[in-house]
Amino acid sequence: MTTSQLQFRHATHADTDALVALVESAYRGDASKQGWTTEADMLDGRRTGPDDIQACIDRPRSVILVAERDGAAGRELIACAHVAVEDGAGYFGMFSVRPTQQGGGIGKTVIAEAERIVREDWGIPTMRMTVIDIRDELIAFYERRGYRRTGIKKPFPYGDERFGLPKRGDLRFEVLEKML
Repeated sequence: MTTSQLQFRHATHADTDALVALVESAYRGDASKQGWTTEADMLDGRRTGPDDIQACIDRPRSVILVAERDGAAGRELIACAHVAVEDGAGYFGMFSVRPTQQGGGIGKTVIAEAERIVREDWGIPTMRMTVIDIRDELIAFYERRGYRRTGIKKPFPYGDERFGLPKRGDLRFEVLEKML
């Protein structure tokens, strides 16, 4: 599959169940282990839920970017990302690519489209994201895309099951940033 076959749109409430399934498949459980973005060794429980998806869709200056392609059964949801304005910068999160499709350039294409939205549609020169700081391979992926580690750490929300059930006690987030 070539990434040029991807088509982008903004999610609607009708996409909620499919988005929850995609995000969960990319980060949790056995299905996530088919790809390299899995958090299954660090976290159990949910990664997102219908409440998160709907809040992202409803929030001003916030979209869930959906990447689809035409398949045998019609249009297939391949990837998504939450793109928003937070604290005067663009925010990139909830980034998910179907595990069996990871490693083929789809993620890079989704990141580029998210950055385009922030830069061109919203006129914001900076994109930020938070990544669990022990995810060295994932941080290296973002660094190759021009993101830099800021050294700003944020605590992991232990005890809030909306963020998962930690399997270890040393989780925290680091803020990555890129000038667009």
